[in-house]
Amino acid sequence: MKKTLKNNPYNAIVSEVNHEVKKGDLPLSGWTAALKDNINMKDTLTTASSAILSNYKSVYDATVVQKLKDAGAEIVVKTSMDELGMGGTNRNALTGPVSNPYDETRISGGSSGGSAALSGARLVRLAMGTDTGDSIRKPASYCGSVGLKPSYGRISRYGVVPYAASLDHVGFFTENVKDAALALEVLSGKDPLDMTSLDVNEKYSQDLNVNLKGKRIGLFKNVVDLIENESIKKALNKLTEDLENRGAIIVEKEMDKDLIKTMLGVYLAIANGEAVTHHAAYDGVRYGNSKEGASLEEIMINTRSAGFSTFVKERLIYGQYAIEKLHHEKVFLKAKKVRRLLVEAYTDMLSDVDVILAPATPSVAPKIDQASFVVTSDMYLVAENHMVLQNFSGTPSLTLPLGKEDGLPFGLNISANYKEDHLLLKYAKEIESLIDWKGDF
Repeated sequence: MKKTLKNNPYNAIVSEVNHEVKKGDLPLSGWTAALKDNINMKDTLTTASSAILSNYKSVYDATVVQKLKDAGAEIVVKTSMDELGMGGTNRNALTGPVSNPYDETRISGGSSGGSAALSGARLVRLAMGTDTGDSIRKPASYCGSVGLKPSYGRISRYGVVPYAASLDHVGFFTENVKDAALALEVLSGKDPLDMTSLDVNEKYSQDLNVNLKGKRIGLFKNVVDLIENESIKKALNKLTEDLENRGAIIVEKEMDKDLIKTMLGVYLAIANGEAVTHHAAYDGVRYGNSKEGASLEEIMINTRSAGFSTFVKERLIYGQYAIEKLHHEKVFLKAKKVRRLLVEAYTDMLSDVDVILAPATPSVAPKIDQASFVVTSDMYLVAENHMVLQNFSGTPSLTLPLGKEDGLPFGLNISANYKEDHLLLKYAKEIESLIDWKGDF
């Protein structure tokens, strides 16, 4: 039976939304939209799937919400996420794990897993998310959706609960690349409320054509060489052959093997260090679901002890360690220096190609109760986490469905140079036309 938004499919919905939809000939008229629950919408709960914000009702609209309203979209629900954006499975949510629309015993991915599940199930036309490491693009791979993380600053972050300001991007899920282009057209642009936003407005949806003859397309060899899944390898090989038959030149691209394995450590030091400062206000006095105490200090301790999960507490402890004066130079500042080396190496890879391709994930979605990965393996350090490079560099990156294994989706990641979002979308549309994808489940 076809699922609907009623009865909370896949445990993806945190709350329902009602608002007066603008009428008229507007860009997103007739579109249903979902918001990740770290995006403020006036008079709705914005919990970021955390107990500490479980009673917080927004008093204003995020910029993206106002843009959606002005474009005629009907915002219908707010969606589950890993608590405060910390995690990649959507198992770490106040309301419990979100399941995959193709197999409800499997994860949706995270942290934007609720939006990914609803998009993958075709229950909404547009689902908003945020991406700090790969939090849109990995769940898009698992759920059979198009997931776009645009260039840093392309979409305003005003009104979005942060995780790590230097890495956070607002993006979204759609059914196809054409819808993604129109959504980006509506949502991008300079925002005086976000100093990092870009003063760029392009008609992305009006020109999605690219002639592949003679075009140079990179293939991320570090990632490809680690893929063991035969279905993914076969689908990627077929795609590269099809691209070459269209006249494209496939160029293998490789980063220093020791450098690339620093990605995850660098990410955790920077993201969690920044998170400590962003979440300091959740103390039961300024913000947060307050707990009683005999003193101001005790109120803060009790509030944060009850309000954060063990998983989030661990990340905040790691982050505090990184930014403490005693370790600041050796951990946090060093991580930022290595980030710069990673960005320079990645930028060099893109210097003579238009886009770089890689499997978005090395496998289909794992089981919800599956044991953790071996976190010291190259498979985990590189193949599972390579998309954090585009958060370090702020470059645009998109995942689209590449194929299925035993009925479960897996995706292709496409990335371009900074501010070349339009070029990325053109290539994505052309590649989408070469892939025989059927989103039935």
